[in-house]
Amino acid sequence: MPTLELTLAAGPYDRMQPLYDGSVAIDGVRIVPHVRQRPVDIFSGMLERGAFDIAEMSLTHCYVLTAEQRANFVTLPVFPSRMFRHGFIFVNARSGIRTPADLAGKRIGVQGHQMTAAVWIRGLLRDGHGVDLADAEWYEGGVNEYGVAGGDIMELRPSRPLRWQRIPATTCLSDMLAEGGIDALIGAFIPKSHGRHPDVQRLFPDYKRMEAAYHAATGVFPIMHALVLRRDRHEAHPWLADALASACARAKEQAWQRLRFSGALAATLPWLMDHVEETVAALGPDPWPYGVDENRATLDAFAAMLRADGYLDRALACEEVFAPH
Repeated sequence: MPTLELTLAAGPYDRMQPLYDGSVAIDGVRIVPHVRQRPVDIFSGMLERGAFDIAEMSLTHCYVLTAEQRANFVTLPVFPSRMFRHGFIFVNARSGIRTPADLAGKRIGVQGHQMTAAVWIRGLLRDGHGVDLADAEWYEGGVNEYGVAGGDIMELRPSRPLRWQRIPATTCLSDMLAEGGIDALIGAFIPKSHGRHPDVQRLFPDYKRMEAAYHAATGVFPIMHALVLRRDRHEAHPWLADALASACARAKEQAWQRLRFSGALAATLPWLMDHVEETVAALGPDPWPYGVDENRATLDAFAAMLRADGYLDRALACEEVFAPH
């Protein structure tokens, strides 16, 4: 059988590295890795022109574009990026925001209203604290970079009314938060003004404890990105989605075993072994599961959040979004 050459674009993650270096392989396939630190550099090219055969993709776009029947890809139940987000709500201390309820009606910065991290943050505030940010005024732009990252190709807008504006290309959200031009900031990035400007603070300083409690109560470990396969590749090679998902699971297991090796530290973290043991105690022996059934609570919660935000007319079932595996 001739070798099928496929480009794979994703972040520099330990769980993907075995696919990059070939230590985990797919029969009949040669993976050509395109490793990118900034996810938007992958998303925009994939959405605009199908730049890669396999790519990491914003979970928001996986759901919304599938619902609108305009996705140029199929989504696999493989999740390269996950992250709890309680620690990514920053406020200006002079804004009077002391509790989640104080965010209502405020000026809030975000890289993009539709970004997956922001959907999760609005959802945890809505579900866990009874705070609906429907009346907030949104300021979109780069967090630590000038201009708007991603461009129009990434833009999605909810069906519900939304007050928003793009910030000038001469500033960034981090500076605006420090200077009082916005009251709060949410999303995927820590503003550079945090730790440098005394007025820039986390809303939840004890975020790690809150995130652990959130997982214990809900079973949810927020998913940021899924792996997608270009639709034409999927249609030409129906076996590929299953083979790719299986290879990703093997790669993740290999990475996890490297982290658990006690003879030497696999990452430049002095207390890595303590963190590994703490993670297993809190999240179980497979703290980063792939697959639909293993993540149903998380995926159903996210679909409900997208619906509450106005990005979906109804909360899609997992089987409507993910390729069978």
